[in-house]
Amino acid sequence: MNETLIETLYLVYLLLTPAAIMLLARRWTWIDKISPMAVLYIIGLLVANLTPWISQHDLLFTNNFVGNLGIPIAIPLMLLSCRLAGWSLTKTIKAFLIGLTSVLLATVVGFFIFRNGNDPQQFAQICAVAIGIYTGGIPNMGAIAQGVNMNQETYLYVTSYDLIITGLYLVFVICFGKPVFRKLLPAPTPEKSTSNQQKFQQINPVKPWLQVFIPVLITLVIVEISYSISTLVPKQYSTPVLILLLTTLAIAASFIPIIRRINFQADTEGRTPRSFTIGLYFVYLFCFSIANACDVRTMDLTGSLSILWYIIFIIFGSLLLQIIISRLLRVDGDTTLVSSVALINSPPFVPLVAALLNNKELIVLGITIGMLGYMFGNYLGLAIFYILSLI
Repeated sequence: MNETLIETLYLVYLLLTPAAIMLLARRWTWIDKISPMAVLYIIGLLVANLTPWISQHDLLFTNNFVGNLGIPIAIPLMLLSCRLAGWSLTKTIKAFLIGLTSVLLATVVGFFIFRNGNDPQQFAQICAVAIGIYTGGIPNMGAIAQGVNMNQETYLYVTSYDLIITGLYLVFVICFGKPVFRKLLPAPTPEKSTSNQQKFQQINPVKPWLQVFIPVLITLVIVEISYSISTLVPKQYSTPVLILLLTTLAIAASFIPIIRRINFQADTEGRTPRSFTIGLYFVYLFCFSIANACDVRTMDLTGSLSILWYIIFIIFGSLLLQIIISRLLRVDGDTTLVSSVALINSPPFVPLVAALLNNKELIVLGITIGMLGYMFGNYLGLAIFYILSLI
């Protein structure tokens, strides 16, 4: 079969499957109950591991391009539909400190458990890089690896195992995160509506096509500005800068009168703003592309298994600690879950969890926590490395 035709068919498959599942979820309630995101993830994993499409026809570029396009478009679209006056900086800082403390404790305790029988200096390096990954993400990971002189072989093991375990963690979040966190932790407090009803009640309603066209146009402008500026900074900082710009510009745009009118109209009609639904599609597209790229047949599991067990301990140990501390401090389940994903998986995954929880107001909280992690991750990773090297 012609390679161009295969690429075209694969692109159509990637773009149409999330839309089809969203439409079917309206008709079949079981899809909505287990989450369209979980259904898409299962489909993507089955295709990636039971068919030779990607490996035989080199479709990874198409897959990555579509996936990387999803979140930069989803963030502004979803934020434009938010009522941001209910966002609490105090709540955000509290959730961030709980998540950060949990990651640090799990990482350092794990160092003392798993370093036996291994080179302590090498494990101090792994500990430092792990702190960078699970507080700041990939940009911090690369910077710390260079700062502690980690060799290429160890770096490849860490990145490979991280990909596997964070993927499993994401599967857990998508399939079980919502019921588990809401059962173990307090229920989220509903935000008070801050819509100015007197201001918008007498204004003529916005036509349906404008409710789509205006947010999409503003989003495209925001994406273009953000991406253009992010290319001007060093490559290792481009992703944090892009996410920060997308968030800041979208928050500012959400206060534009026509956007506020569109959101108010959706509230009074008892429906979700159309911009959020379109943004949700791009989140599902991002999730679907990740699943289609997760081919376990290509992953090398023959390296140092102590590194694998260490990463498992960090991710799920920090999760357990975060749940315990959040329960003691009365932090709700939705906030804790978003905080955990923002740190473990990084800010681009926050809209995915907000969509899963059907709570778009958490996007700002989660991205803020992730950006704070980006800011402090390098300092913490290097500091812990030098402390452990002295022990």
